[in-house]
Amino acid sequence: IEIASNQDEVLVYDRPINPADGLRWCDLQAWWSESRGISEPEEAKKTLFNRLRESLPHDSPPQQLLFDGFYRGFGKSIPNLPALLPEVWLHWDPKTIQERGIHALLSFRMDFLLLPPRGVRVVVEVDGKQHYAREDGTADPARYAKMVAADRDLKLAGYQVFRFGAAELQGDTAHDRVKRFFETVFKTYGI
Repeated sequence: IEIASNQDEVLVYDRPINPADGLRWCDLQAWWSESRGISEPEEAKKTLFNRLRESLPHDSPPQQLLFDGFYRGFGKSIPNLPALLPEVWLHWDPKTIQERGIHALLSFRMDFLLLPPRGVRVVVEVDGKQHYAREDGTADPARYAKMVAADRDLKLAGYQVFRFGAAELQGDTAHDRVKRFFETVFKTYGI
């Protein structure tokens, strides 16, 4: 993997993922600890959580709520659960950007990725109005069609895609909704 720019802002997990386990938080934390030279497990856990949270868009409270709800909702179970990875790029090819323009790869960024056991790949998307409306708030069928096409492409590439409307991640019941969703995902995939 070659990172052409902003190398300090990109995390690259460079270890094989055991198909029987997927990518668990404890695996991610061990990698973080070793790659950053952090010997104290609590410090590694805290700094990794903060680094992942910082990668979330600052203008998306619903994404932040989903991330926080996942990690706080499962407490002591987190080390053995699949890590919830924010802002994951399926690929980044500078030549493709030159050929197709800067917006060509936007559909290849996942809001969140889980890698459960047995090679399952789960994408969780949080859709605000930018997915279906123009800047003035009016419906934009072409924008929505692009999103739906990107969704199909991910599914055809073997990803299970689940979408939340941003409005679902607001209010008093949002944290409970997030926890119930992930409990169902874990049950579905035998975790």
